[in-house]
Amino acid sequence: MSTLLESLAHWRSAPVLLVGDLMVDQLVLGDAERLTADAPVPVLHVRETRRVAGGAANVALNLVALGMAVICVGIVGDDENGRWLLAHLNEAGVDTTAVITDPSRPTTTKQSLVGLAQHRHPQKMFRVDHERRDALDAPFRAAVIHAAEAALSRCAVAAIEDYDKGVLRAGVCESIITRAAALGREVIVDPAKLTAYDRYRGASAITPNRTEAELATAMPTDSGADTLANARLAEAIRARFAIDRVILTLDRHGALLAEPARPPLSIPTVAREVYDVTGAGDMVLAALVAARANHIPWPDAVRFANTAAGLEVEVFGVQPIPFERVHRQVLLEARALRGKRRSADEAAVEVAAARKEGRRVVFTNGCFDLLHAGHIRLLKQAAALGDFMVVALNSDASIRRLKGPDRPVNTEDDRVAVMSELESVGIVVLFEEDTPTTLIERLRPDVLAKGGDYTKDQVVGKDLVESWGGRVELIPHLDGRSTTQTIARLRLA
Repeated sequence: MSTLLESLAHWRSAPVLLVGDLMVDQLVLGDAERLTADAPVPVLHVRETRRVAGGAANVALNLVALGMAVICVGIVGDDENGRWLLAHLNEAGVDTTAVITDPSRPTTTKQSLVGLAQHRHPQKMFRVDHERRDALDAPFRAAVIHAAEAALSRCAVAAIEDYDKGVLRAGVCESIITRAAALGREVIVDPAKLTAYDRYRGASAITPNRTEAELATAMPTDSGADTLANARLAEAIRARFAIDRVILTLDRHGALLAEPARPPLSIPTVAREVYDVTGAGDMVLAALVAARANHIPWPDAVRFANTAAGLEVEVFGVQPIPFERVHRQVLLEARALRGKRRSADEAAVEVAAARKEGRRVVFTNGCFDLLHAGHIRLLKQAAALGDFMVVALNSDASIRRLKGPDRPVNTEDDRVAVMSELESVGIVVLFEEDTPTTLIERLRPDVLAKGGDYTKDQVVGKDLVESWGGRVELIPHLDGRSTTQTIARLRLA
């Protein structure tokens, strides 16, 4: 996991190609309180209609959220949903110049009717699909292949998102994979539910879930996630279809990676409160592509994708998960045994994620040598000023320069351990300098809190924090409580 964290610390944007079935998911929401007079079916009194990007379009938004520059190739119809989807993707920053409009086909749209009856939770009543699933007509098929092949030379990695809606039939996948191989580009495939994967032959990797893998091989997965049993199925896919790697996703059991000349690798996932598995497969594909575009080794790329998919299932519907949030979750999982201690780089990740989630960041600092009631009061009241508190601790060397050779009483490791046990503290960061100015400038907190024995003009970092719209707060000092006084009393005892 340490290699993954190192890679994520140097994450960068990269151009990636996405080819697939672009869709619109439309929710028709309303009240379902009665049946019709002429048939035993409910009446939906429509209150609201929503549209979200689905299929490959959702993958595109996930890739953008992970920081990638996305070139999207696919088909939409000459209709309102097609125009909405193109505008929505463009607004998000997706390059849609290679998306082709086919007037003979509707934009693939999944229209779900959702009713609320007797003040209960919303319930999907019915789904209406607007689509054509036959292969594209020859001119449009040629246009998709040409657009994809033209974009391949500019992209680090290619993704194929197949829902078997016709775009990727009749040689389209084969042409893209062949051209990518000639250019030395990886192609990662999220397959459709097919009885065979011939159209993906020669791909760099494929990401079937349990159901898809069982259908394609006529072999069962192991319900208990037995590595050897599931590896046999994954190896069957590799051998039959000449696909380099299989990432078999196993819902609550994580994923299994099968690749050449290596033993199968089982990658568990963190147990989560699952709300909605919709979009988890799209997130796996996007995260793998983004990781490989950053040259992250396959095992770590699967770990990253596993974490991203876990975050996706914790939200309702399809919602893009930003890179900062995935990075933070990887960091939390990797650092679970280290308490709340963070490096400056790690702190920057967590603060960025907190800010993305709309949380106010509070920063305070000090030696916190012999913890006393005054410290506790300061930390508790400082934490109440925001949603996520960073405590910066002077290192041992810094304290010796400031207070003399007989300080600190407690080492920095002990001080970090004590601070990490306090509920009010979000994370703890050591700094070597005499002041935390550099750390404040890097983390850009919303609130800078300090004890009331200072004036605002004496608070280090005041001008910085106020320059970006933050504020400085002084916490009233608790008389008679200080580390210096505690040490003096101990010496007199």
